Amino acid sequence: MDVGEQPPGGGSTGIPVALDTVTKVYGTGEQEIRALDGVSLELSAGSFTAVMGPSGSGKSTLMHCAAGLDSPTSGSVTLAGQALGGMSEDRLTEFRRERVAFVFQSYNLVPTLTVAQNVALPMTLAGRAPDRRRIERALERVGLSGRQAHHPGMLSGGQQQRVAIARAMAGEADVLFADEPTGALDTVTAARVLELLQDSARETGQTIMMTTHDPVAASYADSVVFIVDGRVAGRIDRPSAERVAELLAHLAAGRTAVR
Repeated sequence: MDVGEQPPGGGSTGIPVALDTVTKVYGTGEQEIRALDGVSLELSAGSFTAVMGPSGSGKSTLMHCAAGLDSPTSGSVTLAGQALGGMSEDRLTEFRRERVAFVFQSYNLVPTLTVAQNVALPMTLAGRAPDRRRIERALERVGLSGRQAHHPGMLSGGQQQRVAIARAMAGEADVLFADEPTGALDTVTAARVLELLQDSARETGQTIMMTTHDPVAASYADSVVFIVDGRVAGRIDRPSAERVAELLAHLAAGRTAVR
């Protein structure tokens, strides 16, 4: 089936995110850095997974490879039912627009566009007419239905992040990648954003992968995957903030696996 024929929003079958012995190497010789080293990972449909690890552990590289933003040196990645290996850059870009959404710490809103136009942007870039009902519904879900005509500069940081989440929801993508989405937010606003991500996974079946350094943020996820030196050091389900903090301390002490 051609990428353009695949239905967005939970239309994929099987495992939405799968990495099979993925290795990513930067540089050569003495300058070689092995950012990922034989990582295998599967995320099921409708799951919310946090990825954690020390600085330089490879968690951002893992997300970039899983999302098709970077290509592995070896191994394979399957995203929303599509093997990414061998896809041209143009086809990969088109595929991400149709099937994948992103939320970043920096919000990535266009300041000259209104809130509604920012939410509609992925549809516009994909060459589709913006669906007003989807946009209104997404903004209502994040509590910003009265801000459609506002520009980002008129909103607080938390409100801007909620616009970014509405944008990810409106596209009804199969998979949402969130890179430190609450890193710049206060505690109360961060909790609201994390609850929205939880709701998106549970109510729409969207698969979410989130990188974070915060044990409290990780506790909102269904499971936490720990990365150390480019390898999966362990995975826990139904995480609590206390348990996550304990395991991070365990890894910081030089251990390479968690149980």
